[in-house]
Amino acid sequence: MLTKKIEKALNQQINAEFASAYLYLSMANYLNEENLTGFSNWMKSQYEEEKFHAMKMYDYILERDGVVRLDTINKPKHKWKGIIDVFEDTLKHEQSVTKMINNLTSLAIDERDHATVNFMQWFVDEQVEEEATVSELLGQLQLVEGKGSGLFMLDKEAAQRTFTPPTK
Repeated sequence: MLTKKIEKALNQQINAEFASAYLYLSMANYLNEENLTGFSNWMKSQYEEEKFHAMKMYDYILERDGVVRLDTINKPKHKWKGIIDVFEDTLKHEQSVTKMINNLTSLAIDERDHATVNFMQWFVDEQVEEEATVSELLGQLQLVEGKGSGLFMLDKEAAQRTFTPPTK
């Protein structure tokens, strides 16, 4: 059974994950408007991934006899200065999510909730991957200054991304 502190924190994280999904869907729309359909696809895959994260926590709360309480999601940003700005915001956002995941994991440690500590390790590992992927893509976009044939090639590569839910 979850402590009330852990249940509340997990519910807050579910809300944050859905808010992340909403932000990435807004970014996908912006990128589509900019005719960067490959990057729009990349963000739609990111949207699917964030929904998966939220539902993984949702299911965990229920499995531990907790209660899920969904909250309001604020309207996301919908305009950026360009593709580099989008991915700078994406990296900042992922870094803030990492901080939230780390805080939730620390709370589970403080509460001596070993099952939740174990559960959160998947998210800790996931955030390392998220930040590395976005950082690499941002670096590539900066190399081509977010324009020209380099941007075209990166957009074509981003179009290949698909979200496949992890089996573990």
